[in-house]
Amino acid sequence: MIIKYDNIEGEIMRDVAIIGYGQTKFGELWDKSFRDTIIEAGANAIIDANIEGADIDAMYIGNMSGGLFVGQEHISSLIADYTGFNPIPCTRVEAACASGSLALRSAYLSVASGAHDVVLAGGVEKMTDVEDATSAIATAADQEWESFFGATFPSLYAMMAKRYMYEFGMTIDELSMWSVIAHDNASKNPYAQFQFKTTLEKVLNASPVADPLTLMHCSPVSDGGAALIICDADKAEEYAPKDEIAYIKASTQASDTIALHSRKSMTTLNAAKVASEQAYKLAGVDANKIDVAEVHDCFAINGLILLEDLGFCKKGEAKTVIGQEEKIRIDYDGFVSVNPSGGLKAAGHALGATGIRQVGELYWQLNQDKNCKDRQVQINHGYGITANVGGTGGTVCTHIISDKR
Repeated sequence: MIIKYDNIEGEIMRDVAIIGYGQTKFGELWDKSFRDTIIEAGANAIIDANIEGADIDAMYIGNMSGGLFVGQEHISSLIADYTGFNPIPCTRVEAACASGSLALRSAYLSVASGAHDVVLAGGVEKMTDVEDATSAIATAADQEWESFFGATFPSLYAMMAKRYMYEFGMTIDELSMWSVIAHDNASKNPYAQFQFKTTLEKVLNASPVADPLTLMHCSPVSDGGAALIICDADKAEEYAPKDEIAYIKASTQASDTIALHSRKSMTTLNAAKVASEQAYKLAGVDANKIDVAEVHDCFAINGLILLEDLGFCKKGEAKTVIGQEEKIRIDYDGFVSVNPSGGLKAAGHALGATGIRQVGELYWQLNQDKNCKDRQVQINHGYGITANVGGTGGTVCTHIISDKR
């Protein structure tokens, strides 16, 4: 197959398939260590893919900040050691909260290029072992121009929310509905950190964090691991039945300024626009063909903005389309179902694992896997998209997954 990839024309790239997925529950995993968490996720993925450890040629692991959270660097060696996969190469990938999806992109390119045939792409974070995770998370912002002056991620996203309210007239009730529906979705996800529903009143009256955001507009501190097994599509059916295979149709990445104040707009994630436009072009589809999306809602405002930047509605419209019939819904009956897992807001946000978990959710949904059970979305066209954001949008990775080759 000859395609145009990242503006390089004429390169021959192999089709890449997903043949297995596994994850831990996301949450406060006090009885699991860092290494326990990724080993559990990886083992679940290997079992699901019906392969042996000896079949794996390489591993790519997303992790934002093992050094700050658990005092452990050289994570690639640790994981290769404790999974028993030495001497196969293991690479740790970091792009703040987009570390997981960038690990998958790295794995995808290694298979598509022919360097490897079967690769484990995983992600892991153990965030609850520190007394205060805020300072560690803040390292994903500009240290000299944001963090030094006291800016935290809640305060940066609060500024985005205030600006969006000013430009487009969004109300706090409209913003808060994102959280209400996210929790409703997560209540049907046994792997979610928060498996309970909430109300608009509870979101509005939760503890204030950074005006206008309350605690219920924010994703939690989470532990968790997730892993995918990907391989050359020509060999996929050697391992998995056809109805348990999905295909990576596009894997893209774009960058933006690390500091929020350097952007042209505080209400657009330009890296998401660029990455998704490239992904749609590579996959040969547009937003109208997407059945299910997993978008990065570390804060409710980010989810709303991504609906627009991924092309599901026009700028300023996201506030009006949530829950409306025949439009975008973050439940299970609409034109595109967004975050059926509950998203980062309610399923949890184990930083390095999030991008892998998003794609894993699409893999389950597109194959109508038993793990979706009560939260299975309607699949009409057979395409799903993810958007995984690092920082306030300095890095964005998108993946388009399909149930057809």
